[in-house]
Amino acid sequence: MAKIFCIANQKGGVGKTTTTVNLAAGLAKVGQRVLMVDLDPQGNATMGSGVDKRQMALSVYDVLLESASVAEAAVFSEKCGYHVLGANRELAGAEVELVEVERREKRLKTALAEVLDSYDFVLIDCPPSLSMLTLNGLCAAHGVIVPMQCEYFALEGLTDLVNTIKQVHANLNKDLAIIGLLRVMFDPRITLQQQVSDQLKAHFGDKVFDTVIPRNVRLAEAPSYGLPGVIFDPAARGSQAFVAFASEMVARIGKL
Repeated sequence: MAKIFCIANQKGGVGKTTTTVNLAAGLAKVGQRVLMVDLDPQGNATMGSGVDKRQMALSVYDVLLESASVAEAAVFSEKCGYHVLGANRELAGAEVELVEVERREKRLKTALAEVLDSYDFVLIDCPPSLSMLTLNGLCAAHGVIVPMQCEYFALEGLTDLVNTIKQVHANLNKDLAIIGLLRVMFDPRITLQQQVSDQLKAHFGDKVFDTVIPRNVRLAEAPSYGLPGVIFDPAARGSQAFVAFASEMVARIGKL
């Protein structure tokens, strides 16, 4: 039975998509069956997984509007080793179309329920805003993985996200919890980053993952080749860190 995780942060530019595709590739490398769901109309996670968003016959848009199932819409990325439920610009229209429909925030949860036995992990890449799309992701998930930079403004954004998760937990999804905080784009030479990292550990304790993702040029280059860094350059420090993070995730989920 698959565990479903949202990769979410209400602050933009913190590496949510990079985290999603590299964690998916890392989990596939350590032998897990993975489905990556792209809930962002920009479709960056789709393109970054080796799937052309312009060529897709079916997307997550069709799944949310219940005109296709997940099994029909998901495609297997040969290069990356995991399944992709992709997104494109059509998805922006889903926000408006879902306003009038029943169970609008539970559409993704209902659709994923049919394929949970086919995967070990389902990873959902959420847009930065708290939209109907993000709400669908949070309602479907068992937990949230929060990628964050160790900077002052990131702490403020984290407070907002924690409050959002509490509200969704109270009203829509009793299973939802923060699984852990992942420190990304980390540079130990910067004193402030070290201080914020220490603050996170002091405040959140074992909710902070042991693995730290370093600032890494190869991870940044990989999307232009339509691949996660883990596949594009497996020897890079950032890629190796994501494989280590995948192993830590598997171990942590075993304890839940």
